[in-house]
Amino acid sequence: MDILVIGAGIVGLAIARSLSRRGHAVVVAERTAGIGGGISSRNSEVVHAGLYYPTGSLKARHCVAGRRMLYAYCAERGVPARRLGKLVVATSEAEIGKLEAIRAQGEANDVEELALIPGEAARAMEPALACTAALHSPQTGIVDSHALMLALQGEMEDNGGALALATPIERLAFRDGAWEVTVAGEAHRFDAVVNAAALGAQAIARATEGYPEAAIPPLRLAKGTYFACAGRPAFGRLIYPAPVDGGLGVHLTLDLAGRMRFGPDVEWIEAEDYDVDPMRSESFYAAIRRYWPALPDGALTADYCGIRPKLSGPGEPAADFVVADETAHGLPRHVALFGIESPGLTSALSLGEAVADALATG
Repeated sequence: MDILVIGAGIVGLAIARSLSRRGHAVVVAERTAGIGGGISSRNSEVVHAGLYYPTGSLKARHCVAGRRMLYAYCAERGVPARRLGKLVVATSEAEIGKLEAIRAQGEANDVEELALIPGEAARAMEPALACTAALHSPQTGIVDSHALMLALQGEMEDNGGALALATPIERLAFRDGAWEVTVAGEAHRFDAVVNAAALGAQAIARATEGYPEAAIPPLRLAKGTYFACAGRPAFGRLIYPAPVDGGLGVHLTLDLAGRMRFGPDVEWIEAEDYDVDPMRSESFYAAIRRYWPALPDGALTADYCGIRPKLSGPGEPAADFVVADETAHGLPRHVALFGIESPGLTSALSLGEAVADALATG
């Protein structure tokens, strides 16, 4: 089949890679001038183990499967990645119950090697850490997201696929047995379409003739800001506090060069805005010092921000990924993905295979 994939982020490229490996002629259309300029380049670059998500949910299934696939893929393709491990920390007795619940959830999701350890054991691993107890997740790691996207793009192109940059999609309609896709006023025909447009997925659905409005989930924008910390890294593992409403709290991650960075926080916004407010660091200091009391004054510098394409708003239960095929919207050979926030990066290869399977049986 000739298949159009809309969106050249990590998930769109992973889907294109899976489709091209199965012999399909794939075109990836990206509205901007480069790959992965949105969510895919504005995250923590963390490879998640799969701890937090309800058992049987798409997030749980694709995170665990995708993480195993991702580490193998990175080793095979020479993509920089490191399985550093993570400590989820309780900074009070009251938070230990949260860690116990996370461990139980992770084990139910088939996450390997989880261990709840006392504060003394956690401090033996990370002497700068302050905590009452910690959950150790050895399977958590980090990846070079841009190198990963380049590898996915390269494999897709090696299999005959093509990338079309600066190509915004104006309209889609299923006519005479094929998808008619309008770009710059010109119509192009494809056998199948995948909407992997991330923050733009709902807009693409509304530009798709016959896509039921009731099947388009609401888009809630949760902005997250990151701050960098210069100097010698104080930790060798990722450090996460107990989760907070809307996210996983202000956590410490490391990039592949060992640089420490903190975030993201949660700021609910109405429109895309990537400006970093340096004043938000004031709340970061208090949050970080709960588990790293020695954080020096003035050590944080504004780095970058990202936006999570959430399907649920503040105070609402966290929504699952939505991978909508014909059974959800009634349109043949069309798959639309909504709400692919964290753990979308970790889940990408597994989602790619799931979408390819859906089109194979559609």
